[in-house]
Amino acid sequence: MTPHPKIDAIVETYLSVADTEAPGLVEGLYLEGSAALGDYRPGTSDVDFVAVTTAEPPFEVLERIHLRLGAYPFEGVYLTWDDLNRDPSELGVRPRAHAGRLNRRGGVNPITWHTLAQHGLTCRGPKPDELEIWNDPGALAAWTDDNLDLYWRRLVARASRLASPWGLTCLGAYGAMWVVTGVARLHYTLSTGEITSKTGAGLHALEAFPERWHQVVNEALRLREDDSALPSLAGAVSGLADHFGTPRRSLYASPFERRRDVLAFADEVIKSAHALYTRRPR
Repeated sequence: MTPHPKIDAIVETYLSVADTEAPGLVEGLYLEGSAALGDYRPGTSDVDFVAVTTAEPPFEVLERIHLRLGAYPFEGVYLTWDDLNRDPSELGVRPRAHAGRLNRRGGVNPITWHTLAQHGLTCRGPKPDELEIWNDPGALAAWTDDNLDLYWRRLVARASRLASPWGLTCLGAYGAMWVVTGVARLHYTLSTGEITSKTGAGLHALEAFPERWHQVVNEALRLREDDSALPSLAGAVSGLADHFGTPRRSLYASPFERRRDVLAFADEVIKSAHALYTRRPR
């Protein structure tokens, strides 16, 4: 059993399709992400998976599986049993399902391995603690420190221009929640060596950062709990209504004020997280 009936239905459908298209191919199926971290939100969360096979699966077979799944929010990566005990930086690319499509050259990163080892939810196959799963705290910290700049610093730079896709996204609920909890998750990992959820990251930020930032963090936690912050036009309109409806649900008087704090908080967290990595014992 998984934490929510919607997850059960998605997993059951996936395994049925996979076993019909390629009997015996998927030997292990594990959930990571919000489902495994106790933060699943049925309205906005994807179901993140790791599917394990004996050998590298034929891409055409995987394409047929995910074509039949269609728009199911089931996103993840295909690995072999041997992959699990290897450094992901040595693996190159692996098939990855994202946004209803299968990418032949999907990226892999140590977050997946560490989440699977510490929190992975077993749907098929041996439990994670029965497997030899690669674990290197130093590599996890190094990847996290790099990701602060390679992804988040670049995103914040783009979002600082209002007349840009991310600039407009950060006016809405999804952008606020995604940025605030995203950078806070990396800060948590560099602080503790562990992996946490979006909600866990927000709670960490309330303890780790001064009161100056509590309003924007509590806003992100409110949006996460509300379970309606989607990267879509409907989600953006819903988020704007939080400012102007009666009663006003947002902690901010306007989306522009919130966007200002979101980007300023992200900058503060990125600098703080880099400092944590610099001070980390080698």
